Amino acid sequence: MPTDNRKKSPALFAVPEREASGDDSLPFEETHARGKRDESAPVCQLCFGTGLEVVPGKGARPCECRKKDSKAKLVSSARIPRRYEHCTLQNFYNVKGNGFIWRAFGEAQRLIKEYYPGMDRGLVFMGPVGVGKTHLSVAILQGLIEKGVPCLFYEFGALLKEIQDSYNPVSKSSELKVLAPVYQAEVLVLDELGASKPTDWVRDTMMQIINTRYNDKKLTVFTTNFFDTRRAPADETLEDRIGVRLRSRLYEMCKTLLIEGEDYRKRFDAPKA
Repeated sequence: MPTDNRKKSPALFAVPEREASGDDSLPFEETHARGKRDESAPVCQLCFGTGLEVVPGKGARPCECRKKDSKAKLVSSARIPRRYEHCTLQNFYNVKGNGFIWRAFGEAQRLIKEYYPGMDRGLVFMGPVGVGKTHLSVAILQGLIEKGVPCLFYEFGALLKEIQDSYNPVSKSSELKVLAPVYQAEVLVLDELGASKPTDWVRDTMMQIINTRYNDKKLTVFTTNFFDTRRAPADETLEDRIGVRLRSRLYEMCKTLLIEGEDYRKRFDAPKA
């Protein structure tokens, strides 16, 4: 019988991706021998647009270019305000710390490190203005985005305004279009909870958002300038601002972290030494 003397191509096997830290677990001298990716080229010189980088003698793995593109999309869709784009745990040390602040820092760090799909208990950062609540919440998003987790940031007042601007008295489709990403986000930061005047519409909207995420067991991080106890006779509590039912849900949804400290922004106006 005739024999086929043609050489068969070796089978390709999946190769583990590079570690996020850049410390490869496998020797990749072959990659360097073939040359680094040309950033100015329209097509990646490692995968040639396929998304898979072939490592001679080992197999194929997802290319670094796809990981960079994926991260850029996650950052863009997270809607982190420009003011806070730089906020990470690494530069949080610029905030003058105390026991309250470093406990909150540790919990933010733990959440990033221990996060897993389906984790549903988030955090409430509670404290006066300027103690780093928003910085920490954005740092959590930045850390999770590095792990490939889809996240979303909204300042609560801005979200309400966006809903109002989209409202159609005939059809609520526009309103639902704004709220759908808020309901569905894998991880949501809702900044300045309770800051908006608690009208019936505001309370109903808060209930709708928080109750939906509560029922769907979605991880949510909140910041608020309101406390659970009155610090002066005229003060309002968080419960006064959002209602008893929502505060009850937050106890189950999140771990509450009280942060005390001075307003770090005052340092920008401090006299030079």
